[in-house]
Amino acid sequence: MDHNDNHPVKTRVEVNKQNYKKRRHILEFFISLALIAAVCYSSYVYLRTKNAVDNTYDSNNHVQIKKGEFDGKKKFAVLLMGTDTGALDRKEKIGNTDTIIIAVVNPQKKRYTLMSVPRDTMAQMVGAEQFEIEKINAAYPIGGAKMTMNSVSELVNVPIKYYALVNMKGIMRLIRYVGGINVRPTLSFEYGGYIFKKGQLTHMGGGGSLAYSRMRYDDPEGDYGRQKRQRQVITTLINKVVSLNTLTQLDSVLSSISGNVKTNLPFDAVKQIVFNYRGSTKNVKNDYLHGHNATIDGASYQVQSTAELQRVSNYLRAELGLKPMTVNNNETYQNKRNKRHGFDFTNPATQDYNIYKDYLDQQEEGEN
Repeated sequence: MDHNDNHPVKTRVEVNKQNYKKRRHILEFFISLALIAAVCYSSYVYLRTKNAVDNTYDSNNHVQIKKGEFDGKKKFAVLLMGTDTGALDRKEKIGNTDTIIIAVVNPQKKRYTLMSVPRDTMAQMVGAEQFEIEKINAAYPIGGAKMTMNSVSELVNVPIKYYALVNMKGIMRLIRYVGGINVRPTLSFEYGGYIFKKGQLTHMGGGGSLAYSRMRYDDPEGDYGRQKRQRQVITTLINKVVSLNTLTQLDSVLSSISGNVKTNLPFDAVKQIVFNYRGSTKNVKNDYLHGHNATIDGASYQVQSTAELQRVSNYLRAELGLKPMTVNNNETYQNKRNKRHGFDFTNPATQDYNIYKDYLDQQEEGEN
């Protein structure tokens, strides 16, 4: 009789080894499922975010973006525009861009600049069928984003090829989705049912933020005071948005304002800017074009002196890494002609200002 007949076919070690392999295969199966689920969810979030941005994309003003253009190292400029539509019972589909800000991002200095252009600034409508002078905020309803970018670019001799436009409803929704913002009012006032006290840290939701940044007539500085408050709100909002750490949060924010924003920045560019330029939001430089009160054909305008246009141009070009250039455009030509006829840029009083329509003729003669 063979005493080995009663021994198990497999040893205990071999059985445990086989069970371990089964358990490992099961574990690997569930890990694989988890990974697949994670990838699917990430893809879903990515596509939702992409769709949210794609809904805002303006293909008519498409710009070819070079590889690495938003790598976190290169400087760039974006024209920010705000329209008084979409909320507070405003029914207009296309309104004047009462908020116009040239935003320049400088990663080397870890800062960005918000340069306001007053809504009543006199400017040539670049791209119009014939020579036309209007307030700069009329460029958008006349010729859309392209005319606005070209007109602002020509005004201060700075290249601008990207823009982002948002209406009031978009601003309100964005502020609500980030949980509101905390702001110290620059002055005390009441507007739209909201009360603001100077210097008192105030938590503002969408409606409160909009009311705070819209009031103009009770501000001693008028539209310039409003510009300061607008930049204050935008700066605070930017700091809140860049604190978002995940694509999921970005999806929620972008989805909240989709349909109330237009931009010629495609999805990949937006994503790169959000995640590659966080360090550039640590510091902000706030400034604006300082205009002079003038009357043109009975309407009130802000006329920018040649010296002021040159100051702003020099600063913005330096932030973009460009060499300074002498500003030579319609506005400097009109200034020269008006100074000959007595307009004084050192006089704070409102003065009459004439538009000489031979500017284009002078340009053509200079080219010949």
